[in-house]
Amino acid sequence: MENNKIAVIGAGSMGGAILSGLIAAGTAADSITASTATTQSAKALSDKFGIKSFALDASPSANSDAAENADVLLIAVKPAKVLETLEEIKASVKDGALVISVAAGVTTESMEQAIGSKASVIRAMPNTPSIVGHGVTGIAKGKSANDNQLTLAKELFETVGQVLIVEEDKINALSTISGSGPAYVFYFAEKLIVAAKELGFTQKEADQMVRATFLGSATLLAASSDSPEALRAQVTSPNGTTMEATNTFDAYNVDGIIQMATRAALARAIELGKNK
Repeated sequence: MENNKIAVIGAGSMGGAILSGLIAAGTAADSITASTATTQSAKALSDKFGIKSFALDASPSANSDAAENADVLLIAVKPAKVLETLEEIKASVKDGALVISVAAGVTTESMEQAIGSKASVIRAMPNTPSIVGHGVTGIAKGKSANDNQLTLAKELFETVGQVLIVEEDKINALSTISGSGPAYVFYFAEKLIVAAKELGFTQKEADQMVRATFLGSATLLAASSDSPEALRAQVTSPNGTTMEATNTFDAYNVDGIIQMATRAALARAIELGKNK
């Protein structure tokens, strides 16, 4: 990211995570600008990262002010606001700039129409573990973007985790796995805490057990060359307690439920994209 001026438009949790990753990777603070909703949050960004930030409650031109002269613009506003924001900042975007959106359901084609021919567009789908530097981001380039710009986007998101380069027609499918996947993990953790409490453990005990179990299991999965199936087998003694539990999962077709859930998420992502 060296020698590139970067603007983060809508520096909320995801934008803030990427800001943190950029600074940690050695990006100079004076090469970054950001816009956010409130003066308070803009000050917090400036105090934390040493960047120049603009607040919409102080100036309606905050997004355009942040975008001025940027080589790379990360659009991190809510999906419903992406195209409106691109129209808003279009006059401030320099020729040849790279515009990257992290919004679900907003196509590169619609972004290209909104921003015009002066900038190239890339679509990204990061997930929330990016906040702690362990994200997975899928990126796809629009028709206007070149391979060098794709590499630049890859380097940007590698500051907060791992990156997969895919065709845009796979971005929605990717969102159902790595994008929504953390919610599935948290959902299972939530239900496991409930089960632990029903077995007589206190909230504190259940919470400690589940958090530590998920952390340890995820760390082992990441560190091991074994497949998830092989790791599961190491825990599952024949005719033991764990096998009894996994047999129950199988009896209730958990595999089929997961596939149904991801297909439902994909159908919704496609539906949202049709509205953009």
